[in-house]
Amino acid sequence: MIERLESREKVTGRARYAFEYQVENVAYASAVQASVGKGEVRSVDTEAALRMPGVIAVLSCENAPALSDTSDGELALFQSRTVSYRGQFIAAVVGETLETAREAARLVKVEYAEERPDVTLRTDHPGFYKPDKVNPVFPTDTEQGDPEDAFSKSAVCVDVTYTTPAEHNNPMEPHTTLAQWNGDGSLTLYDSTQGASPVQATLAKVFGLDPSQVRVVAPHVGGGFGSKGTPRPSVVLAAMCARAAGRPVKFAVPRQQMFATTGYRTPTIQRMRLGSDENGRLNAVLHEVFEQSSTVKEFAEQTATPTRVMYQAPHRRTSHRLVRLDVPTPSWMRAPGETPGMYALESAMDELAGAAGIDPVELRVRNDTDREPGSGLPFSSRNLVACLREGADRFGWDHRDPAPGSRREGRKLVGMGVAASTYPAYLQPNRAMARAEPDGTFTVRIAAADIGTGARTALTLIAAETLKSDLDHVRVEIGDSSFPRASVAGGSSGTASWGMAVVRACEALKGKLNGAVPPEGLEASADTTEEVGGRDEYARHAFGAQFAEVEVDADTGETRVRRMLGVFAAGRIINPTTARSQFIGGMTMGIGMALMEESVMDREFGDFLNRDLAQYHVPACADVRDIEAAWLEESDPHLNPMGSKGIGEIGIVGAAAAVGNAVHHATGIRVRDLPITPAKLLPHL
Repeated sequence: MIERLESREKVTGRARYAFEYQVENVAYASAVQASVGKGEVRSVDTEAALRMPGVIAVLSCENAPALSDTSDGELALFQSRTVSYRGQFIAAVVGETLETAREAARLVKVEYAEERPDVTLRTDHPGFYKPDKVNPVFPTDTEQGDPEDAFSKSAVCVDVTYTTPAEHNNPMEPHTTLAQWNGDGSLTLYDSTQGASPVQATLAKVFGLDPSQVRVVAPHVGGGFGSKGTPRPSVVLAAMCARAAGRPVKFAVPRQQMFATTGYRTPTIQRMRLGSDENGRLNAVLHEVFEQSSTVKEFAEQTATPTRVMYQAPHRRTSHRLVRLDVPTPSWMRAPGETPGMYALESAMDELAGAAGIDPVELRVRNDTDREPGSGLPFSSRNLVACLREGADRFGWDHRDPAPGSRREGRKLVGMGVAASTYPAYLQPNRAMARAEPDGTFTVRIAAADIGTGARTALTLIAAETLKSDLDHVRVEIGDSSFPRASVAGGSSGTASWGMAVVRACEALKGKLNGAVPPEGLEASADTTEEVGGRDEYARHAFGAQFAEVEVDADTGETRVRRMLGVFAAGRIINPTTARSQFIGGMTMGIGMALMEESVMDREFGDFLNRDLAQYHVPACADVRDIEAAWLEESDPHLNPMGSKGIGEIGIVGAAAAVGNAVHHATGIRVRDLPITPAKLLPHL
């Protein structure tokens, strides 16, 4: 068990984040957002802003240079007069100080040809269509057997609809970039990102540069939860402003502007139909998803895909339908797809258990399978049942009265709930370099990102183990696109993918070592592209079980999570200390999803009404009384050299359903529209 290797740097302030890098003659940018939900910019009056002392430049659609690649509409800043959603960046001001830039941005006057925006997700919207694929490359629809007929003939049926609201990632560090154009025409970006290599590749295309002309530096990142997984408009804005000003520019997106410009989890409407025999064995599973994207860019969340993984049933259908609205573009948020999809599936499984009179844990056990139902592939490992059994034993599930609303402690209604978890075990191609130094130490370089997950520490442990070296003799350097190319810190694939490249580079270095290291050192590198592409076909997933106990105040409807337990099977755990943090962090976000988090759309004008952390509620310490994560020792030879699966996202999957199921058990009230607030419970208590 190793503490984070960079922890001292972080607590003493020596760890530098994007905004903290010092460069000479730096200026500051502030963005102007569209104040209408749809329309066109008629004119941009910058006269008052430019008269203000300290203002260096103002950019808008009226004077911005053309970008080389505008295929990503969100990154095509100031390239047209079209306003696609309220809050869209439509101008930017560069000033000598941040205060100057912000005040001048307020003075920019924009006239619009305004149209009424369409911002409401509803199942009867005429604009729904079937996207070609859902994130990242999954089939939009799947069907096996005759699910409609099988459902109609099932002995026990559940036909319910669940909704989840838009949610925002809100990492502690806002999206921030320091952009600097160099004398040779190259671009340096100190960026808060989940992937230095992807930002390098994207920005090179946007500005018509060779990737070697773009360097992205991001050794420390203050959170992301998916929002920094792809370049957002902020990084393009900083680079454009730096070129216009002829000097380095810093741009940190204010918290209030992040709600429109840095992505969010799409709201969903999900119809779940489950049919089983009298013993609870599933005959039919039908999962229909309705969700939104923007008119700027298509993003289709893979919400129904976990239903293709979880339980055996001979007749099944999953489908996704998308509507393009005048709203900001949704994007990745921790476990996109699996999080809302498993909320619906695991809530419906709880309802089926009640309808069939079967214990919810036992129902899931009865429907376990050794092959992935959607593909028919064997699982490389699947220990869902073991997680359910272990969790039930640890949590005291046997003492749960099956009757909802049966346990009262004074004015508190108390209940317990369970839900399963799953997440794919992704593996991406990567490159890494390992170097033996003359002083007996080793240096490993890879352009990976540590967004607070402990990746730097895990990779050092992996390198030290492979090199058979003491931990303090190994230094892992990450977060720089000048290092060997690395995949994004996303899809819980980081440690598994980067670690594989690190192992292969260290193995190659060991093969070269023969006695003393020469004065110039000795290097070896690895590229795992061929190895990743040549793996045997298996369904590779992590699994888990979530247990929650809640109390609901009978007078106020306030819900508190008394205790929560997650038990996971995620391959070999590289570092238990940071792994526990990841599991618990995800579970805590699941509590927020169940009880608090909701981004409210203004149906009249567009954009989200709650735009700061005073109005967008997330769990605080007082909301998480007793939360624990455990894991099973799992050996899986079909993953990677370490035998590890990703753990960054599975902690949130199923957590909201476990809490919701516990609320139902406590009260007998089934709330199918998240979040579960007092206003939704009180009328029924």
